[in-house]
Amino acid sequence: MPQLQLPIFPAGITEINSQIAVEKKASTVYYIYGHLPVFHHREDDVDGFRMFTSQMIVNGTVKPKEIVQAFGVPMITVKRYVKVFRERGAQGFYVAKPRHSSASVLKGEVLERAQQLLEEGRSVPEVARELEILANTLHKAIRAGRLSQQKKTNPRAAR
Repeated sequence: MPQLQLPIFPAGITEINSQIAVEKKASTVYYIYGHLPVFHHREDDVDGFRMFTSQMIVNGTVKPKEIVQAFGVPMITVKRYVKVFRERGAQGFYVAKPRHSSASVLKGEVLERAQQLLEEGRSVPEVARELEILANTLHKAIRAGRLSQQKKTNPRAAR
């Protein structure tokens, strides 16, 4: 998994270009146009940084390479978030990203057969071998409540 490269916010005022500068005070980052602050976000608000810098690029206020030079983020990251801004606008940075899950192997007859074997008292590894699926797949289905497993009784506890 790639590691997140955070922007480096310089202390004091740093020019991004001749029109826009950035200033960090305490833990807040201010973007300044001339002498007027036009936007600000917390230093740890990566989504706010990505949204506003992408907006400035799309509006033609700054160039992608100026963002790369001013903040030390990779060009590919800048391009990726400009694309997000163009396709989804500002809300694209603040909505929960859809989760991708693989298609379930446990459907229909396989799910029914797995439940049947578990009800017979078979162990998860045994059921997995018989159905030729991963035991991990069965464990996930059990945790998700799609399958129920017989509780093992401890013969020593019955004494």
